[in-house]
Order: sequence, then C-alpha cells, then structure tokens
Amino acid sequence: MESTVASKLEALEKLQSIDSQLDEIKRVRGDLPEEVQDLEDEIEGYEVRVRKFDDEVASLNDSIAQRKQAIKDSESLIRKYEEQQQNVRNNREYDAITKEIELQKLEIQISEKKIKEAHYQIDQKNNEIEGTKHRLEERRKDLENKQKELEQIVGESQEEERKLEDSREKAASNIEDRLLSAYSRIRKNVRNGLAVVSVKRDACGGCFNTVPPQRQADIAAQKKIIVCEHCGRILAGVEQRVF
Repeated sequence: MESTVASKLEALEKLQSIDSQLDEIKRVRGDLPEEVQDLEDEIEGYEVRVRKFDDEVASLNDSIAQRKQAIKDSESLIRKYEEQQQNVRNNREYDAITKEIELQKLEIQISEKKIKEAHYQIDQKNNEIEGTKHRLEERRKDLENKQKELEQIVGESQEEERKLEDSREKAASNIEDRLLSAYSRIRKNVRNGLAVVSVKRDACGGCFNTVPPQRQADIAAQKKIIVCEHCGRILAGVEQRVF
C-alpha cells in the first residue's frame, strides 16, 4: 500500500514539475496571446463597420438615383400637363390640370430635399469610413508588431514546449483518472498553479499555513494522500529541516 501511494505522489510531483515549467513558458509570453486576440477581434469589428458604412452609402446612392429619376418623371408629366392645358374646354379641367402640375412640382421639391439629405448623410458616413479606416490601419500595424513579438518568443521556446507537452502526456497517463481530475481541479482553483506541494518549515508549501506535527508524520508515512486543510493542495512530502 505504501509503495502504491508513494508512486502516486511521485507521479503527481512529476506532473506538477512539468506543468510548472509550462506555466513559466506561458508566463514569459505574458498577455501577448490575449493582446493579439483582442487586436484581431477589434480589427474584425472595424472591418464589419466599414462594410456596413459602404453598404449604407451604396443604398443612399441608389436612393439618390431613384429620386433623380422621379424628378425627370415629374418634369415629363409637367410638360405633358402644360400641353393639355392649352386644349382644355372649361375652367374645371384647367384647375384639375393645374392641381396635377402643382403636385408634380411638390414631388420635385420633396425629391430635391431628399437628395440633399442623402448627400449630407453620405458625407457624414464617408467621414466615418475615413476615420474607421485610419484606426483600422493603426490596429493592423499594432497587430503586426505584436504578432512578430509573440512569434519570436514562441519560436524560442517552441521546441522545449513541445517536449514538455509530450512528457506531460506520458506523465498524466500514469495517474488514475480520479486523481488526475482532482489535480486539475486544484490547479484551476489556485493562483500559482501549484496543486502538489511539500511541507516546508512546518508549513504548507502552497498557502504557508502551519501543518501540525501529527499531520506531517502522516504525510511522511505516505499511507494515504493528504491535502492541506487550508488550501486543499496535495501534500506530497515533508522537507527535512537542516540544522
């Protein structure tokens, strides 16, 4: 039983050592991966905004073209009605045609107003497009610099990381699923990623709370897996004090 528990603790310590080395590689990279991702998301947002503005400008130009055609149609109708006025038979017909001419002139005024408003909106959106494209270009330059920086750091540690990942896979395969799951859960819940620690100077190597002598004796005996009653980390051994 003792050798079985001892071998489990040894496997956990080995896995913890590998994970700590991988954590250090990631620590050196810092926030760069997240910064790159944030910039990529921001750039995508700007690109979507530019496409949206372009679509809106195209829609406004279509509206202008339709209004211009409506003006031509109204002008054509006005000429037609003016010709008809020359041949009316009474005042009622003349007044009816005059009303139609006035309606068409009103339609022209409305279309001209809408065209003016559309041109103003296009100018506003073109300004927005220009500003967004400027910010987009700046973010693309930032992304390029961050990617180069990240690639350099990753390149320096890529081979080491690959070897560690291979070693981690082998080490994890030697640990039963239930224990591996507990180890992963503890690592996720602690700030420094240390799920397996030793007792050093009568204290937990993770949270530094005092471990009672009897509990230290149980840990050293390695008859069962013991966790820190304060932080929940697995206590793999007791470091011998040198006097």
